[in-house]
Amino acid sequence: MGRWCSPASAEPRSVQLLLLGVALVAASFYAGTLFHSSASPALILLPSVSRSPGTSNPQDASEFTNKVGVTYRTASISVPDYGLDVCPLEYNEHIPCHDAAYIRSLRNLDRSRHEDLEAKCPPREESLFCLVPPPNDYKIPIRWPTSRDYVWRSNVNHSHLSEVKGGQNWVHENGKLWWFPGGGTHFKRGASEYIERLGNMTTNSTGDLRSAGVVQVLDVGCGVASFSAYLLPLDIHTMSFAPKDGHENQIQFALERGIGAMISVLATKQLPYPGNSFEMVHCSRCRVDWHENDGILLKEVDRLLRPNGYFVYSAPPAYRKDKDFPIIWEKLINITSAMCWKLIAKHVQTAIWIKPEDESCRQKNADMGILNICDPGDTSSWQAPLMNCVRLNTDQSKIQKLPSRPERLLFYSRSLEIIGVTPEKFENNNQFWRDQVRKYWSFLGVEKTSIRNIMDMNANYGGFAMALSTDPVWIMNIVPYTTINTLPVIYDRGLIGSYHDWCQPFSTYPRSYDLLHAFHLFSHYQGHVGGCLLEDIMLEIDRIIRPQGFIIIRDENTTLSRISDLAPKFLWDVTIHTLENEENRPEQVLICRKKFWAIV
Repeated sequence: MGRWCSPASAEPRSVQLLLLGVALVAASFYAGTLFHSSASPALILLPSVSRSPGTSNPQDASEFTNKVGVTYRTASISVPDYGLDVCPLEYNEHIPCHDAAYIRSLRNLDRSRHEDLEAKCPPREESLFCLVPPPNDYKIPIRWPTSRDYVWRSNVNHSHLSEVKGGQNWVHENGKLWWFPGGGTHFKRGASEYIERLGNMTTNSTGDLRSAGVVQVLDVGCGVASFSAYLLPLDIHTMSFAPKDGHENQIQFALERGIGAMISVLATKQLPYPGNSFEMVHCSRCRVDWHENDGILLKEVDRLLRPNGYFVYSAPPAYRKDKDFPIIWEKLINITSAMCWKLIAKHVQTAIWIKPEDESCRQKNADMGILNICDPGDTSSWQAPLMNCVRLNTDQSKIQKLPSRPERLLFYSRSLEIIGVTPEKFENNNQFWRDQVRKYWSFLGVEKTSIRNIMDMNANYGGFAMALSTDPVWIMNIVPYTTINTLPVIYDRGLIGSYHDWCQPFSTYPRSYDLLHAFHLFSHYQGHVGGCLLEDIMLEIDRIIRPQGFIIIRDENTTLSRISDLAPKFLWDVTIHTLENEENRPEQVLICRKKFWAIV
């Protein structure tokens, strides 16, 4: 006997759920419940040309004295009494070291290797020294986890990606929102299905990526970072990066969604991450020419992979036979074979190799002149050129099997032993940061869901990030390259981060973070050979912190006093608290909060 089916019941269940989700979002949007409705600017900045006694401001707004104008860094910094100038509105997406106009003016760049996409910072006298404004109609970002799927259009008001990648389900317009269905160039049906497929390929269909031993992933050319977002249910954490190129706002979309990402590119320099840090490096149509220049970029991947780590390659040469793809594939096979990588799976447009743990094959190939071995002393990756060689783990006793998360967070790794940290000191540091973070939350006085993107600007062993690991946040752990190299420790704890020099701007968009933690950072740069001053670092902090975002600063009292005096000129509110340091001595803590202001 036949039965009547409504159109809705005839649809696949996934479509029904999708339509239900869209309906709920629309209803919640208009009810103002789901997104914790966006606040209006607390302060309004009027351009100097329109400022007059009779000018009226929007309700709940107050005028202040900072001026709008293009101001450049001078040899000696003197912040005016009326406050720092505010850059004109057209600079609302200013990224100092990725300024297209400045980079176009540079000569002798190897553009064939995309050197023009690497960070190129202008001289100080050509650097802007004004506060970067938010765009028109900027709203406080939608909270996680809703932000994984929806962000305000006005916060990233660029339609290029939706136009060129909408058919691949990267991002779609949805009224006042951008909607991210979770698709990608090679996973139009969603990242979850793709991740499940990778799990099957790495385990012979017996498990998932977590059971395959994957804890940390490097996603090359990450797009809007949906791959990273959908790995989180497996407690797999991803460092996602992409260049500021024709898809220039992809990293901005990722950060607005609350997904860890930064601007970077595989070009002529090593990536700012330590070796042996990732169980997987992933490239899904990442537009990297792995086969060129004797495979030097694949050798950088080899540096970053842990022994038995996977390289996942989803791109036309892995499956298409037209044009030049067979030639490219043959070159890839030759390069990976020379490095003794084993091709363990090739299925549905994806190939997966595994890096060997035993170095005997690589040593043999080196003896035969097939492979170059790096000098053991070549270990630093900050601003270092790419090396056309591989590094051997000749001492197998130093290869340590790490537990999975969350146990990895508290595991005493060999990288701690190398820098002289004892198990007792490590445990004490962990307890210290548990106590500090608990008190930080009480000082901030906000719901934990109001904070998602966090950066620890001087991360040391990563204790601050460890103490936040059960909260709905992600942390970018930065190790200044002039300090003790603790970034291997951070990665051995299952955390992510990068090397950086805070005398330079960070490679990210304005308004990337909800909270910045500067633990004895400023005093480290006093008298630094880079010539940067406290005001330079404060300006960069202001650029990358979101309106109503927090900055937690701990440092020497003289430094804190100077910051406290300058903060109002940067349009920050300041409160002062006292905590005990690791030596149980009182230490002042500044809690700064960036005002929400706008140019009208």
